[in-house]
Amino acid sequence: MLHTMGHKSQPGRRRFLSAASGAATTVFLSACGTKKTSVQATTGADLVITGGTILPLHRLHQPCEALAVRDGKVWKLGSRSEIEALAGTNTKKIDLEGGLATPGLVDSHAHLINLGASLEEVDLRGARSPEEVIRRLKNAKRLGDWVIGRGWDQNLWSPPTMPTHHILTREFPDRPVWLTRVDGHAAWCNKAVMDLANLNADVEDPPGGEFLRGEDGELTGVLIDTAMDAVTPPPPSREDIRRYIIEGQRHALERGLTGVHEMGISKLQHHVVKSVEREGALRMRLNAYADREWFESELMETTPEPVAAEALYAVLGAKIYADGALGSRGAALTDSYHDRPGHKGKLLTSQKRLERLALESMERGWQLATHAIGDRAIHQVLNAYGLADQRFRRRDHRFRIEHCQIVNVNDIADFARLSVVASMQPTHATSDMSWVPDRIGQRRLEGAYAWRRFINAGVHLALGSDFPVEQADPRLGLYAAVTRQTVGGAPEGGWLPDQRLTVVEALRGFTTEAAFAARREAHLGALAPGMQADITCFGADLRSAPHSELPDIPIRATIIAGNICHRA
Repeated sequence: MLHTMGHKSQPGRRRFLSAASGAATTVFLSACGTKKTSVQATTGADLVITGGTILPLHRLHQPCEALAVRDGKVWKLGSRSEIEALAGTNTKKIDLEGGLATPGLVDSHAHLINLGASLEEVDLRGARSPEEVIRRLKNAKRLGDWVIGRGWDQNLWSPPTMPTHHILTREFPDRPVWLTRVDGHAAWCNKAVMDLANLNADVEDPPGGEFLRGEDGELTGVLIDTAMDAVTPPPPSREDIRRYIIEGQRHALERGLTGVHEMGISKLQHHVVKSVEREGALRMRLNAYADREWFESELMETTPEPVAAEALYAVLGAKIYADGALGSRGAALTDSYHDRPGHKGKLLTSQKRLERLALESMERGWQLATHAIGDRAIHQVLNAYGLADQRFRRRDHRFRIEHCQIVNVNDIADFARLSVVASMQPTHATSDMSWVPDRIGQRRLEGAYAWRRFINAGVHLALGSDFPVEQADPRLGLYAAVTRQTVGGAPEGGWLPDQRLTVVEALRGFTTEAAFAARREAHLGALAPGMQADITCFGADLRSAPHSELPDIPIRATIIAGNICHRA
């Protein structure tokens, strides 16, 4: 859902490079704090995990007591005594102390670079009023020439109306203030920003966007979707982007993530990631989807290269937008918004362009990951995918639709028929549930955040968070998936509880299904001999723990290619 940092993609031209080199991988192992023992030096395991339960999530392997890793891969699964017998003098050991080890958790829709940036910006998530936003801005420890913040959500305010520039202009009369909404699909600015961008009442709404106006016709200072492109905040430097990557991955590793699907990466960001990888400072797996500008200007003319099993970084396809966000009423609906009659949201990509992108991508073997939240946008994307599928008959294209929040239930069968991956974010449901009925009315709730309906229809369901829109913590996603409640336990029994998942189903969404969505299921997403040893270790067994405890279960270790990249 999130726009890429600065909400403008970087132009460029370079053929994508996918797999990490052997030298880069060797340095990465050292960067994770675990020196890899060569098989020639010892016949023992490099790492053994015992003292709890190993949950392989693999069709050929049942839960067991222990696991051994050698040469970056899962070596053996078995009883504690069997695995401990494989330990040598240099073997590292992890005692789960009754906890659970699963395949490494992967966020299937995230923005790691933006996460790193958000850690330096003013965090406005959860602010209960415009006045609280002002307090947070004034209390910020570090502000640049521009006051940059993100995460405000008018749905939390009373009344839940869009803000205006006046309070920002009063408190910051001379300094530009640019505050991105929680979903990344709207921005709130002061008069100084509008003056810099020459925005006034005479400006026309761009295709796919809107400048909100007051009753007098004057701009309010809220820009929706493509209208945000009228403003250009100072772009981050290469060193800024490098710092964002380092800080973002540290934050993610501490929360048990071994990888992310990085959505909407620009060419500049790609080059910085490659540089970080060459340095040996890239410590987790990034499966990237290019932004549309880079993809259309260059990548679409090429074909993707095979991704090596050990690769830390690869560009797999493109992230494009079919519509906006529900919270800012930019998601494209078939019928009007319940709380704004006559308004149906915005289509950001024409049907003709979607079809061209789908045809070109399928012909060359790129994955297409299309943001579509409203039922009209989802139907449009399915039609484009269907046309490409009819032309090429490639059912293993792994085309994806991102978010799928308000779907016409009759369209779910087309996801299965066309083998389209549904990439969804459980915490979106629990963040949005208090106001979604007002947006769409009761009738359309049948297709709202309908995870169970997708699974029952045989659709591949990959789970993520869309961080930093939501918090970068997969435990919160697991909790939301199985309860459909806030962390405080509301509402009792869960919102639309028939769409809840089991703990194991939710875990699969963050592991096996995430690997499938990235075409990496041959070596990631499950624990079996020969597969990459990406493992998340929990301090308790998630399957038997009370659901209310899921958000707080400790992460004992985050392991990538057999190397301990975070340890509590």
